[in-house]
Amino acid sequence: MIRRSLDVTSQDHSVRSVIMDTMDSSGLYLDVTEFAHDTPGWVQHLAEVWTELGLLLFGVLFVVAWWRARRGDPRAVAVAVLAPLGTALAYVISETAKSFVDEERPCRAVSGALKPLVECPPHGDWSFPSNHSTIAGAAAVGLALAWPRIAALTLPMAVLMAFSRVFVGVHYPHDVGVGLVLGALVAFLVVRLAARPVARITEAMRGSRTGVVRWFAGPGAAPVPARQAPYAYSRAEHPHEQTMALYRRPAQHHQPQQQPRYQPGYEPSYESQYQPSYRPEEPDPRP
Repeated sequence: MIRRSLDVTSQDHSVRSVIMDTMDSSGLYLDVTEFAHDTPGWVQHLAEVWTELGLLLFGVLFVVAWWRARRGDPRAVAVAVLAPLGTALAYVISETAKSFVDEERPCRAVSGALKPLVECPPHGDWSFPSNHSTIAGAAAVGLALAWPRIAALTLPMAVLMAFSRVFVGVHYPHDVGVGLVLGALVAFLVVRLAARPVARITEAMRGSRTGVVRWFAGPGAAPVPARQAPYAYSRAEHPHEQTMALYRRPAQHHQPQQQPRYQPGYEPSYESQYQPSYRPEEPDPRP
């Protein structure tokens, strides 16, 4: 039993060594870190800040994308909600892969490497794949699907974050490359596969009696008011009248006034109808 477990362990170690030999990018890592040490101090400090600040910025964009999607159709809300969920799933997959590969950090494993710009992670915090790059790739693709106009912003952000992990000296180039692809693929599949059922849930939430549930799903798009028909004028009108008719308001349709009802007891006489109301003055009989 012990011998069998040793054989399995040796096979796993050989598989990992083959993977590491295939994706060996230590030479490129040395070139990038040497370039990093030759850059000005403010560039190095900016890379140190960006490698963590970028994650916070992605989180803010997730909230903004969800808020603006609340006034859209249910599918827009579904995609905006699935974007961070797909990013979280990509992180879980990346963290699980780390426990199978067990790749040591280049700041500790590469001989002749310069001191990293940030503190080298402790032993056991494995290098492959890069969690930061995985999160960045998933967030960039998820936000691009939820808010296509900011794709030109989120995709370069993800690439810069991945490069910053090599720049500060804590990851191999192949760590960040695989992390970007892994995160982007997971986010894309989550959105494509779950958008329709989540959209149905969102539509049901908008009809819920609970205020918090309706607030989260959003009010949806506002109804478009019906347009009033333009004023139609007759062709028989004078050309000047036709021109002026464009500036007229449509005629208001008033209900005809009701005629007074017939009052019994009042019958107009023949004289009041046909005799004129004017009568000549009669001469005064007095002398």
